[in-house]
Amino acid sequence: MSDEEHQFDAAADAGASKTYPQQAGTIHKNGYIVIKARPCKLEDVVPSSHNCDVPHVNRTDHQLIDISEDGFVSLLTDNGSTKDDLKLLTDDALLTQIKDGFAEGKDFIVSVMSAMGEEQICSLKDISKV
Repeated sequence: MSDEEHQFDAAADAGASKTYPQQAGTIHKNGYIVIKARPCKLEDVVPSSHNCDVPHVNRTDHQLIDISEDGFVSLLTDNGSTKDDLKLLTDDALLTQIKDGFAEGKDFIVSVMSAMGEEQICSLKDISKV
């Protein structure tokens, strides 16, 4: 046994596939599926005789630190570093809520969904009231 501490980056995928096969009949509404090489939320039922590719979907929460002039956000990660490569989303309601709240000085936790190399802010929580 050694007294060395080993750190492993949980975000590494070791070349694993970004999708996995699943019978279409087992995918429920509001699940995720790959359509035209893009991860999509399933809004309708798929025939059960087909097989589909299903993306590996991850959701992480980060504190919003800053919004740059060019539309990128700066987020605080769990390990204390910053994530600066995520662009603000195009959903008008959520975009307005984020920009207006940030301008008012509110503190937000944003939820980021990632699948197949794509990331997007999907929701936010105001923590300035806590």
